[in-house]
Amino acid sequence: MSQVVLITGASSGIGKSIAEFLVTKGFIVYGTSRNPKNELVNGVHFLALDVTQGETVKAAVAAVLAKESRIDVLINNAGKGITGPLEEIPEEELKSIFETNYFGPLKVIKAVLPAMREQRSGLIINVTSIAGYMGLPYRSAYSATKGALGLTTEALRMELKEFNIKLTNVAPGDFATNIASGRYHAPLKETSPYKENYGKSLALMDEHVDHGEDPQKMGKAVYAIITEKEPKVHYKVGAFMQKISVFLKGVLPSKIYERLLLNHYKL
Repeated sequence: MSQVVLITGASSGIGKSIAEFLVTKGFIVYGTSRNPKNELVNGVHFLALDVTQGETVKAAVAAVLAKESRIDVLINNAGKGITGPLEEIPEEELKSIFETNYFGPLKVIKAVLPAMREQRSGLIINVTSIAGYMGLPYRSAYSATKGALGLTTEALRMELKEFNIKLTNVAPGDFATNIASGRYHAPLKETSPYKENYGKSLALMDEHVDHGEDPQKMGKAVYAIITEKEPKVHYKVGAFMQKISVFLKGVLPSKIYERLLLNHYKL
């Protein structure tokens, strides 16, 4: 029997690549977006879901269960980016990024857990970010949301072990997607004391995305996680230097690691 997968944020970028790759492997895939244009795209069944709106989350999960009677895999992929000097990011934007990147995935998890507990099985994959392992300049809020989701996954994984529900994080590095176009950018103000350094960092971030990895790599990585009998707590997918940066943070003195980041961002 084919496994049923629900993936949020599946209309573009990494989410689209994961969803379409899983279809080729025989999974029944339900993808979500806030305003889907078609009900079926490249084998992916689309549902309307906005992770910040609890009623749409409940309705989408109920629709999948009504048709398939189960959800075997949840992939929490929906999210957005945010950049800027923390001092200059409006408070409403800081709250918004947490609603989407942190509280949103938790809403979806809570919605699928009763069914997974009843079927005594399930896998939840939270798409975090390598940026969630470290505080990055001018990406403080983004790093914070992804770090929070990663730590929550570690805790929830232990809470759900008795129900045979498995959780894991998969942290991508930079991939060639349209994420930059959907980010909130604090305006680069001529009068800002951060103008020079923020401008340099912003250009570097966009360059990293433009020259990022093929998002199909994430599809293959997620498929490998699903087929593992006992998934690990954390996975990292991306360029070697991005993955090794997480390792270095764990072994280098904090000031030396900070100096590496400062040099990288030319600060």
